[in-house]
Amino acid sequence: MNKLLVITVVIALLALGAESFRVPRQAEEEKGTIATVVNTLKTYYDQSVDTASGYVETIKGYKLDEKAKNLYEDTVRAVSTYAGIFNDQLYHILYPQDSS
Repeated sequence: MNKLLVITVVIALLALGAESFRVPRQAEEEKGTIATVVNTLKTYYDQSVDTASGYVETIKGYKLDEKAKNLYEDTVRAVSTYAGIFNDQLYHILYPQDSS
């Protein structure tokens, strides 16, 4: 009977001692496959948006808007000049003037 009592007390003490050595649960549970895939896709999306924003800022740094506007104005000026010349030539072909 004494052996049984001693074994019971030892097991109780070990159980109480082992209770204090429990590893606390992690705050974040194991993620499932879908959650991992979604988080990976979100990360890729965020990186893509950041990269595109960087490219846009770089392009703005080149002042392409101003260059495109100047190119458009120069082109319109040249085309309108040549259109005027063509209009005059066509008029003189259709309505020739007698120089006699």
